[in-house]
Amino acid sequence: MLGHPPDTHRGGPLTAALDIGGTKISAALVDPGGTLTARAQRPTPRTAGAEDVRSAVVACLRDLARHEDWQHVGALGVCSAGPVDRARGTASPVNIPAWREYPLLTALSELPELSGLPTRFGGDAVAMTAGEHRYGAARGHRNALCMVVSTGVGAGLVLDGQVRLGPTGNAGHLGHVTVDLDGEQCPCGSSGCLERLASGEAITRRALHSGWRPPEGGAPTTAAVAEAARAGDPPAREAFDRAARALAAGIAGCATLLELEVAVLGGGVMQASDLLLPRIRRYMERYAPLPFAELTLTTAALGSDAGLVGAAALARAD
Repeated sequence: MLGHPPDTHRGGPLTAALDIGGTKISAALVDPGGTLTARAQRPTPRTAGAEDVRSAVVACLRDLARHEDWQHVGALGVCSAGPVDRARGTASPVNIPAWREYPLLTALSELPELSGLPTRFGGDAVAMTAGEHRYGAARGHRNALCMVVSTGVGAGLVLDGQVRLGPTGNAGHLGHVTVDLDGEQCPCGSSGCLERLASGEAITRRALHSGWRPPEGGAPTTAAVAEAARAGDPPAREAFDRAARALAAGIAGCATLLELEVAVLGGGVMQASDLLLPRIRRYMERYAPLPFAELTLTTAALGSDAGLVGAAALARAD
């Protein structure tokens, strides 16, 4: 344990949280109410080697450890883009090619700043699910699907009131379920994965392929595609419609299999929820027509902090 007894901090012990994603690496101190009291962030060096990614993680954590409240930290929650293996402490994020079965927990255990700190580890979507179930849009629901739609697509499950991590921490990994039988190959090794149709990169790629171009001098981003779609650009609108159709197919499959009450959608792409949610609801009527598959569809309450809040919630779980 680090520094002073953790209960000396107002409101109870703080939890350190680490969220490793395909675009950024974030760390934070999180209080028992799920509020972030300090944070640090570094870009994810996706085209670099494994040790370059590790260095970015270490730098982010050390930035956080310099905060005056670090002495009140009682546990560490870690989440990563997946797949992960909780039992082995490894991470193999599809969108971070340098990390394949990377011994993440071993690497973290070597940091003196983390010495003696109890640590829990899970996939980023499972962490988001833990956060939304404890503090957010899935709170009070016994059966829920929570999704991250961002650089990749991930998901987690709440069943019978409990977040289900699965033996390796990948339960509910919906982004790599096939929704297009004739779809393109995915970096995960499968084909037609939901992530290849509905992630931010997939939406942008589809719009460009169909003839959309960003404004002069602008970058081809998902946000730019969204603006074009709102303005009525046909290729941009089609790209979002295709993503919504794929998301609806994935959600409908889970709802039919598990009789869910709610599906919570978060992640950066859901900043365009005005474009996606109405389309997803329309396609859900087609793909989930049976009465027991009906559910509430809503956006996440924790926004871009869901992974960090969720990692802290995992660390606090009994």
